[in-house]
Amino acid sequence: MVLLTLLVLFSPLAIDIYLPALPQISTAFDVEHALAQDTITLFLFAMGIGQLFAGPLADKVGRRAVALGGITIYSVSALLAWSAQNIEWMLAARLLQGLGACATSVAAFATVRDIFGPEKSGKMISYLNGAICFIPALAPILGSWLTQQFGWRSNFSFMAIFAVVVFVLMVVGMKETNPQSNNEPVFRLNRYLDVLKSPSFVFHASLCMLAMAVILAYVTSAPVVLMEKLGLDMNEFTKWFGINAAINIIACMTAPKFMDKYGTHKTLLVGITTLLMAGCIMLLLPQQSPIAFMLPIFTSSIGFAWILGAAAGKALAPFGDKAGTAAALLGLFQMSGAGLVVGLVQRIGLEPQVMIAIQMLIVFPALFILLSKSGRRWHLAMS
Repeated sequence: MVLLTLLVLFSPLAIDIYLPALPQISTAFDVEHALAQDTITLFLFAMGIGQLFAGPLADKVGRRAVALGGITIYSVSALLAWSAQNIEWMLAARLLQGLGACATSVAAFATVRDIFGPEKSGKMISYLNGAICFIPALAPILGSWLTQQFGWRSNFSFMAIFAVVVFVLMVVGMKETNPQSNNEPVFRLNRYLDVLKSPSFVFHASLCMLAMAVILAYVTSAPVVLMEKLGLDMNEFTKWFGINAAINIIACMTAPKFMDKYGTHKTLLVGITTLLMAGCIMLLLPQQSPIAFMLPIFTSSIGFAWILGAAAGKALAPFGDKAGTAAALLGLFQMSGAGLVVGLVQRIGLEPQVMIAIQMLIVFPALFILLSKSGRRWHLAMS
């Protein structure tokens, strides 16, 4: 679990550590804030698309090889971002870094499915997500210090150093868990279609996508709202971000306990209801102070944590021999899908708070699906 935790940290580290430096990056390259924010959305888009290749590759050549390859790509692209001389160079480096991060993520979640099976994987994914949530708490603090002491580029040199250290640990400690390498071609459309034919997978992967869209909308908008509009400095921004991450950690750790006692169905119902409450609070509170913006974010973080573990576990549950492919498609929904949803809503040109509230409220139809006969049946076998 320690090695798996390190593998899933690559993605949040690549997003959260340099958030306090986003205004400096836009100033350094003399571009609008939207282009600096695109370094996050393009990273997530590449991470989602890349999983379509990393997943089947993990089923073919093994989880370990894909993990080590992903770490290598991640470290090289971090150095490219560190040396970027213009925004185009930076965006290209971030696209490449997304491909590296997707490989480590697929390898981690497919390994969870290999080791813990269909029944326990949802609970273990919740614990992994809890570990992931430490990064939003700690990375912006580190990133703020690095940026103030050494400039914004030091965030990317730290990512490269982290990748080298983890690479060595993986070479020494990670064993292959893929039960058997299959003899099929690495990329075969039918493998994806077999997964997508499952209504349960499509529904629960879509839930993960919509929950992730809320977090992505918050992450890309928070520096503008808190630092530009409300006038917070880098340290104050980091404090609010860290409080939210702490709440997310607690939620990720309590979700498995609730799941054990009441099942995945009730866990999802509570998570979705909490997310809807957050959307209503965001719309009703006058947005004139940091707490007015962050209170609904705190609430949504609880809903996000409870949805993600239960929904991801249920999405992967039926696919033992195709765990890598299923994890890849789940990642595509969760990363590229969330990026697409947020990108489309952002194009409407609404205030950030309204845009985030819409992301929270569009999950509403999922309640009716969960309460239908089919929705209940998906959760009967392994509630």
